[in-house]
Amino acid sequence: MAQNKRDYYEILGVPKTASEDEIKRAFRRLAKQYHPDANPGDKTAEEKFKEVNEAYSVLSDKDKRARYDQFGHAGVDPNYGAGFGGFDGFGGFDSGFDVGDIFGDIFGSFFGGGSRRSRRYDAPVRGEDLSYRLTIDFEEAAFGCRKEISYARVEHCGTCGGTGAAKGSTPETCPICHGTGQVTTQQRTPFGVMQSSRICERCRGKGKVVSNPCADCRGTGFVKKQKILEVSIPAGIDNGQRISLAGQGNAGENNGPYGDLYVLISVRPHPIFERDGYNLKCEVPITFVEAALGAKVTIPTLEGKGELTIPEGTQNGTVFVVKGKGIQSINGKGKGDLYVTVTIEVPRNLTKKQRDALAAFGDLCDDKNYAKKQSFFSKFKK
Repeated sequence: MAQNKRDYYEILGVPKTASEDEIKRAFRRLAKQYHPDANPGDKTAEEKFKEVNEAYSVLSDKDKRARYDQFGHAGVDPNYGAGFGGFDGFGGFDSGFDVGDIFGDIFGSFFGGGSRRSRRYDAPVRGEDLSYRLTIDFEEAAFGCRKEISYARVEHCGTCGGTGAAKGSTPETCPICHGTGQVTTQQRTPFGVMQSSRICERCRGKGKVVSNPCADCRGTGFVKKQKILEVSIPAGIDNGQRISLAGQGNAGENNGPYGDLYVLISVRPHPIFERDGYNLKCEVPITFVEAALGAKVTIPTLEGKGELTIPEGTQNGTVFVVKGKGIQSINGKGKGDLYVTVTIEVPRNLTKKQRDALAAFGDLCDDKNYAKKQSFFSKFKK
């Protein structure tokens, strides 16, 4: 008989066409929502948490997902639909056949498995990944640095070793399912003896129960702790990039491995420089005289002051490239360049002497000294 199991896509709230990333995001959101640590003593949340884990374990595996899409629950759970065994009422005798065994053999031949197996919930499950947003200065991103961070994570209880049992005791075999994690029931019908299996409600499918819970974790096997880490920020990291720290996330179910911690980097803007990949851009004001006659001007770099040669007749908005004065490549192979845009500043608040000198200079100039102006009015006349 078909068991009342919900559709895995429905459990995660995603369509059947969902991508791997969509499935992963849905799982993380629901696992966080129903996690036992966030819902202490809530049996409904605990059941949903296991249901979400079961759905993700199938849909995150390409082979299992393909079998599930083709055959439904029977394609990934040999126990599903088992229990048609012992047809009775045909001529008043018990045939002795167990259709569940037949289905188990059929699926075994399809998928390389054997006969029916009991699905357990005591297998180690990898812990949830965590994220931490770290804001650093522009120079710290350019040159690299070390930062200390503090965040909360779920860890295996050190007192009980993650078992949930008080010190000096151990989890006991479940008296209801006798360690199988499942309870099997049989019902005689006009069509024979129908057999069905369900998750043991006492042990929640783990096969073990804690009769003497640990006082520190209240029998959950988990405790929430504040973790302090020193993170190495590589030179050249950019805003929006992240650093992965393996094993620094939450602890996994059934003493499963820890998830990872992702440090998301935010870089404060710089008052002078603008970053473009590994290149830097900035604007440097120069005087009319420096632009007209040429000069050596001081420019800023990340390492300190630099010098730039301005050729005679430089126009406003001219861009100069200073090689190797950009950002260090994050893989350590070379550096970007610095792009300096010069802007010519027109003087203000001139004295009479300055105005007279400038007027005299203007009288000495003609259209040949102003190529752009000459070209513009030439086009205008046409």
